[in-house]
Amino acid sequence: MTKVSLSIIALIAFVALSVSSCKKDSAAAPVQTLYDSLGSTTMVADPANSGKTIEKGRLTIRSIVDSAIFVIAADSKLNGFFKVLLAEVTSGNTSGFQALSKNLTDFICVGTGAKNFTYGGKSMVAAHDPAQNSRMNGKAANADMDQFKVDLTVAAGKNGVPSTNPAFISLANIVESLRSQVVQK
Repeated sequence: MTKVSLSIIALIAFVALSVSSCKKDSAAAPVQTLYDSLGSTTMVADPANSGKTIEKGRLTIRSIVDSAIFVIAADSKLNGFFKVLLAEVTSGNTSGFQALSKNLTDFICVGTGAKNFTYGGKSMVAAHDPAQNSRMNGKAANADMDQFKVDLTVAAGKNGVPSTNPAFISLANIVESLRSQVVQK
């Protein structure tokens, strides 16, 4: 998985957004996770799998992840990191894209507080190190990380999440906190 996968994964590691305020009968209100605010476990029709349902929180996250993958893959400043993935998709093989989407979606779901998913992928360092990840085409520099953040903003906007959204701002801060793990040159 490429820079996109881990960087997006990183961005979703921003698990926070715990909102607790009101008390009822002196018992604290349950803590709401970011995943809860994205739709939580409410089941909805899965537009990618006819006749199946998906948690609304997971569908929201998957939609943003997929948009981010497409935005980054189309960005000439970053798509060199996706040579393997782009070659596969160009030849009609979408299995790498599907695996990347699932892995990143799992990572973000777990990072935002989902209870029904696990992440079993590589660490941020391993995912961005070509010596440990054969799908990574080169080491990322600071300029690549900066461009990733630009593309992430575009992808979020394509899904109705403006850069001024508090959750997006939290995400951007978390992505930035991962710079030392992602940037390896």
